[in-house]
Amino acid sequence: MALTTVLTRISAALALCLISGAAHAAGDIGGATMGVAWALPFAGMLLSIALGPILFPHFWELNYGKFAAFWAALVLVPLVLLRGFEPALGALAHTALLEYIPFIILLFALFTIAGGILIMGNLHGTPATNTALLAIGTLMASFVGTTGASIIMIRPVLRANDSRRHNVHVVVFFIFLVSNIGGSLTPLGDPPLFLGFLRGVNFFWTTTHLLPETGLAVAILLALFFVLDNWFYKKEQGMPSLKDPTPDRDIKLYGRVNFILLGGVIAAILMSASWKPGIVFDIAGSKVELQNITRDLILLALAGASLTLTPKPVRAGNEFTWGPILEVAKLFAGIFVCIIPVLAMLQAGRNGAFSGLVALVSNPDGSHNTVAYFWLTGILSSFLDNAPTYLVFFELAGGNPQALMTTGALTLAAISAGAVFMGANTYIGNAPNFMVYAIAKDRKVAMPSFFGYLLWSGAILIPLFMVQTLIFFR
Repeated sequence: MALTTVLTRISAALALCLISGAAHAAGDIGGATMGVAWALPFAGMLLSIALGPILFPHFWELNYGKFAAFWAALVLVPLVLLRGFEPALGALAHTALLEYIPFIILLFALFTIAGGILIMGNLHGTPATNTALLAIGTLMASFVGTTGASIIMIRPVLRANDSRRHNVHVVVFFIFLVSNIGGSLTPLGDPPLFLGFLRGVNFFWTTTHLLPETGLAVAILLALFFVLDNWFYKKEQGMPSLKDPTPDRDIKLYGRVNFILLGGVIAAILMSASWKPGIVFDIAGSKVELQNITRDLILLALAGASLTLTPKPVRAGNEFTWGPILEVAKLFAGIFVCIIPVLAMLQAGRNGAFSGLVALVSNPDGSHNTVAYFWLTGILSSFLDNAPTYLVFFELAGGNPQALMTTGALTLAAISAGAVFMGANTYIGNAPNFMVYAIAKDRKVAMPSFFGYLLWSGAILIPLFMVQTLIFFR
């Protein structure tokens, strides 16, 4: 289907008018009677995140929390006035207790624990060494998260290549692999997959169903990187050597206790998926299960243990601050509020305001168009945050995890791969991308501009995703 047709249908869907409805039961805000104008705060929230750091970075840094509060208020106030206090409270409680709080607690735990692991020393950035470092970081990403793996690995990679004349490609491939594609094999790897886990997707479902797609992408990118890095490396051998600001020395690992704590994180997640005591607490109409409360408390305790057991110089070596996780917490609070009416409309399917989008991802016989799911999820994840994008298409595909894991497995794989893989297409597609970009620039790497990076991703990733479409999603 032509891109112009896709954009035309989406534009037509977004042109529908706001329809108000009568009061509903607690938590039921009547998605079938909502117009797409209810989704405008969600679009505004995502566009603010995408454009704010680029257009007005200093103002954004000081006021991103106010942006999030503004867009959230544009959802909550109309919900209370037009749907009633109890339905609005029920919907907000469901989102906060069952999705936002567990989501942020996991990110907080991984961010805190990974920030206590420090790799010191330096290696010489030969093609073989660089390829090995990228492979290690890619493997780590599914266990400590793309953010955690990026925090741990980016500085050793930069130190290894700070005497190289050509090192931009090293960081670009690092973003492709470590900050994105490597996080596709477990719910710990990337926020979209953990949201799927919270919705009922089994912990190891992504491991088994995305392994072929991930393995192919990683193998191709590592092989391509080795060839490209080898070409640059040989090209540099005939030039005068640059002074190495960080001479080669033995690698030392600090904060080893945090690897044990990471094991505790995995154990806590698996516990919440397998232990079913049957004890449920009803809070404002939301059913909060004991095993999930226990999981979140364990994660907080593990993060506290990391703060206690990790020497302060180790965190200082990682330049660890609370700024990034605080920004994520505030922005995702806004995202999760703004997405409430969007998900309600998507749950209405063909009876809702997004019927045009439903048709866009459906075949004439009503079955799922997996190619459309892969590319639409991916394109939006390239420019907007990939976690809420995943949720949108998860609901669009029916929102039933049991059905999606079985008869709809190919659709769920397409949504998951699109969200995780294509977050690498731009600097703003996934949170670690811009963090790695900023650290590299601070270390005097001549990183490409936003559009320069698009040339890299367009030349390398888009052909790769086309190949994956032909092999896996047709």
